[in-house]
Amino acid sequence: MQDQHAELDWRPGDVPVSRRFDDPYFSLNDGLAETRHVFIEGNDLPARMRDGFAIAELGFGTGLNMLATAEAWAALGARGTLRLTSFEAYPMEPGDMARALAVFPALGVRAARLLDGWRAGARVMDLGDGVRLEIVIGDARETLPAWRGRADAWFLDGFSPARNPELWEPSLLAAVAAHTAPGGTAATYSAAGHVRRALADAGFDVERVPGHGRKRHMTRARMPA
Repeated sequence: MQDQHAELDWRPGDVPVSRRFDDPYFSLNDGLAETRHVFIEGNDLPARMRDGFAIAELGFGTGLNMLATAEAWAALGARGTLRLTSFEAYPMEPGDMARALAVFPALGVRAARLLDGWRAGARVMDLGDGVRLEIVIGDARETLPAWRGRADAWFLDGFSPARNPELWEPSLLAAVAAHTAPGGTAATYSAAGHVRRALADAGFDVERVPGHGRKRHMTRARMPA
């Protein structure tokens, strides 16, 4: 089946907004700072990263989260492989992705690697420094249960639960739990009560912690070892 591509509007500062979900792909204030706070610090990275560490994500979007994670890995000077997997139902057109990522010049070299692969239609690519990225296209409610991998950390980055409830369904969060290693973690900008309850019901220990910028709270979760 042919990919259904993202349909976008743009806000000042070249922030892409999904027409389908009427929600921006990253913070209007500082998307990279949000990624670092919510997903990298929220999962206690990079302190936990090691050879063979696996991170999975719901919502690839612009690729910002994965690029920032690859940069954090490279900054460690660690040897070995970091495995990144992202699930995306509505992939961006290459030109739109390039426009969105141009806002973050610090990621330029690695973003160029991603964009080269993306333009060529690659869904598995080398981001350098031992970072292997795979993007799984399709509805995560179908593709995640069939995934054979298991993650040490999850980035739960779908659009707002109120606008994109499909990515926050209890059954999908249960699939996240089933594909989490013992002692693995998950983090999300959302602090919605039903999201926290679904994660807890799936087996995670859940806590609400300070969010990024104007968002008072976010959610962190850990699977018992």
